[in-house]
Amino acid sequence: MNSTTESHTVEAALRSATEQRARRLLDLKEDQWFEKKSSRTQAKALAQTLVAMANADGGVLIVGLHDDKVDGVENIGRRLNDLQQASRDFCQPKVPEHSKVIDCIFELERRQLLVFTIQPSEHLHQQTDGVTYLRVGDENRKLSATETVELQYDKSQGAFETAKAQHATVDDLDLDQLDAYAARLNHPKPMRLLRDRTLSTPDKITVAGCLLFTFNPTAFLPSALVRVTRWAGQTRETGRRQNIVSDQRIEGSIPTVIRESRRAISEQQPKRRALEAGGTFADVPTVPEEAWLEGLVNAVLHRSYSMEGDHIHVDLFEDRIEITSPGPFPHLVDLTDLLNTRRYARNPRIVRVCSDLDLCQEQGEGIRRIHDEMRLAGLDAPLYRQTRMAVTLTLSAEPANRQIDARYRDDVATVLAALRESDRLSTSEVAGVIRRSNPAARNLLSKMRAASLVEWRGNSQRDPRAYWCLPPQTTGRR
Repeated sequence: MNSTTESHTVEAALRSATEQRARRLLDLKEDQWFEKKSSRTQAKALAQTLVAMANADGGVLIVGLHDDKVDGVENIGRRLNDLQQASRDFCQPKVPEHSKVIDCIFELERRQLLVFTIQPSEHLHQQTDGVTYLRVGDENRKLSATETVELQYDKSQGAFETAKAQHATVDDLDLDQLDAYAARLNHPKPMRLLRDRTLSTPDKITVAGCLLFTFNPTAFLPSALVRVTRWAGQTRETGRRQNIVSDQRIEGSIPTVIRESRRAISEQQPKRRALEAGGTFADVPTVPEEAWLEGLVNAVLHRSYSMEGDHIHVDLFEDRIEITSPGPFPHLVDLTDLLNTRRYARNPRIVRVCSDLDLCQEQGEGIRRIHDEMRLAGLDAPLYRQTRMAVTLTLSAEPANRQIDARYRDDVATVLAALRESDRLSTSEVAGVIRRSNPAARNLLSKMRAASLVEWRGNSQRDPRAYWCLPPQTTGRR
């Protein structure tokens, strides 16, 4: 990754020139860590976002931006002080935040914005009326009484990333990596940024700071590594029958671990010979990279680093990939409905830095994205198994619908890949992609339609403009 590439983060926008600041902030989309509010907003209404962000991963709330315009806070009088006291007056306990007024230029006029920087909190926060909110994506989700209790329990268990990493000192920091991160955010003081993001200081390198920015985190946290193992066949054998083909231990800072683990999995994952969308034969993975990479990143960012003695395992078999991460799901996660569950980051400071580095995306979508990528490839849905000590994600290379005979499997993958590239194809175009006759293509597409892998759009069977496309829930692009 090029550290000099302009970063489209709120921090970089806030530190841009006064003349550019308003436009850059307006162009940013609201997400897990950013929200815009009109200057007409009342202090009590700010409490919802302050509580939600403190209960999740922290973030930045800016008052004075509304409807792609700057309405500013320079003329709101005493209400400015009321807004700055919102955490004290309408949150319990007070949210860990800092506010300041900054200048910007909009339509050739000097305006002012009120900026709140909210830290992720180790405590549960509520509004003074007793309502609890949690930031999920670009929304503040209201929690039920049961969910509030579960969030409080998760927070009591999730403060390990801000604990001191024993024996780690400032001399162990990879300053080149820290400088590159600061440059990406246009931040002039790398050590100040390290403190703000990880609570590390020259006298105390936290677990988050150690995992993200030291040369060798395993010197202080021996289990902070990923082991990528390639097995021959579909089972693990031991003793004289041991069938390990390759076994790699990936160590280093979290960005390094993700990058090197991705390389190792890509090299060792099982592949098959198939016809690609471009019409040429090539070795293609049995499981789509988009799915296993999401699973890998989730494992590295959300594992329980306090559970020493085991590391992340990635096991590659002929028919599946298994990713095992130490620690169970947080209690807030509903195992019976993972696609719609409330999300909670066990390590919010680590997640925030990795989002700044584009190593992960907006939160709350990871499990759904894995499901969509597996469905798009025509494969079985991902399977999660949880024990008291770990969570294992299994990504199977088996077709999702057994009505589609195994002999059609390569053709199904080719059609799905072609539709992902082209959005829509006629029956004759599909026949050309899979190099079969029109009746054979029509027969395959009918099977795929029955399995809900594709949809047909047309006014009648003889409509010359009729086409095939992917179902709406599978067309999301990264």
